[in-house]
Amino acid sequence: MVLDGRTSSIPLRVVADFCTLKLVMHKASSRHWKNHSVIMFASGDDPVAKILQEASRAALKAMEHGWSGPPFDPFLLAELMHIAVVPNSQVLDARTVPLKGDRLQIEYNPDRPRARTRYSVAHEIAHTFFPDCAERVRNRTAPQNCGRKEWELEMLCNIGAAELLMPTGSLADTTSQSLSIQDVIDLRKKFEVSTESILLRLIRITNQPCAMFVASRGQVVQARYRVDYSTASRTSSNRLPSNTVLPTDSVVSTCTAIGHRAEADETWPEIGRVHLECIGVSPYPGSVHPRVIGLLTPLDAKACHTGSMQFVTGDATEPRGEGALILAHVVNDATPNWGAGFGKVVQRKWPGVQSRFRESWLNSSRKHLGEIFLSDADPRLTICQLICQHGYGYAIRPRIRYSALRDCLTALCEEALRQNASIHMPRIGTGEAGGSWALVSALIDEILCAAGLSVTVYDLPQTGRSLSIQPGLFDRKI
Repeated sequence: MVLDGRTSSIPLRVVADFCTLKLVMHKASSRHWKNHSVIMFASGDDPVAKILQEASRAALKAMEHGWSGPPFDPFLLAELMHIAVVPNSQVLDARTVPLKGDRLQIEYNPDRPRARTRYSVAHEIAHTFFPDCAERVRNRTAPQNCGRKEWELEMLCNIGAAELLMPTGSLADTTSQSLSIQDVIDLRKKFEVSTESILLRLIRITNQPCAMFVASRGQVVQARYRVDYSTASRTSSNRLPSNTVLPTDSVVSTCTAIGHRAEADETWPEIGRVHLECIGVSPYPGSVHPRVIGLLTPLDAKACHTGSMQFVTGDATEPRGEGALILAHVVNDATPNWGAGFGKVVQRKWPGVQSRFRESWLNSSRKHLGEIFLSDADPRLTICQLICQHGYGYAIRPRIRYSALRDCLTALCEEALRQNASIHMPRIGTGEAGGSWALVSALIDEILCAAGLSVTVYDLPQTGRSLSIQPGLFDRKI
């Protein structure tokens, strides 16, 4: 990222903490983790943020090649990633096997239920993101069958699997709805995924202050339910540390069968009064007790601040608002000259911005997908080029590269936080780049709005496009 020759001072791992799940057992760096594979994979950053980044990048790249859903097919995803997938009834659930020539093969048990098979294959794809995956066979393992170090790796792969099966944009129309276990049940058939996958996606995009958790119990008769892991929504400050012992009188203990549901208002230590909904789901391999997935909504807590996306009819080159402003637009990676689309409009109004971009391109090297370029138009306004369009002109497939757009938005988020700036843009990626606004806006919501940033999207009056927006779909004004 370049800002007139200067670089930003905020580490990307700080931005990632805003933009991803708030997992209680993990801090902002990998120093609290013990698993060697996890430490190597994270390289000092937050492992949860990293696994979500890698899974999201893989899913977005697959979408660029036509992968779509719901349901999103993990078998086709593996094929697009050049990973062989073969059935093997001798495997408990699934495993990743290294082959000659640095190749990997996923073996799965075809006798398992369809949703479980899909999740297991996605889990194994997540294993392939780790640099030492090919050193030995990797099996999907339950917590009671492995130590803390091994479970760190397995939990990350579970989170990665959920992101692959329900990638960005999957549930964009549910952001403003109240969550319930019934919502999860209704969505399972549509996406052909587990309860766990649904809730992991919903918790990332909802505005409701809530948290979800997965709990299990040991084989001893009097064993208590303990939290395997817990995640909180962007508007919640509540956390359930891993290995937390749940209250003995909680209705969680009544979910003794798969599909058994319970609901109650309870008082929990460290959290206070909560509304709890929970459901029994498939046990871990080798266990006779179902796991329990729960949704906690505090009855007294106030929601944390989150950002907003608002749509206005007007000219994006005249951004509205006080304080520092950043105007973002998409450019391609093939030329430093903007001869079409919104880039041409920017060039016409601020020729110095185009000149600085061209000069940087010619003096160093051409810009690459996923990079951004920043320059000042005036003391209050910064123009940001998002380099996420591959080439220009007619093409059979859209030229937008969603994985590059994700990287650009993350870097833009970093700069906006540094400047304490609001962000302004046209409907980026949908013009010459040919992208889907549903997916682009979902990325904006998950990366920029989740970080507490204000985003204004401009539609020109003559397009009439502003009339097609569903009121409140992504608009969060808190």
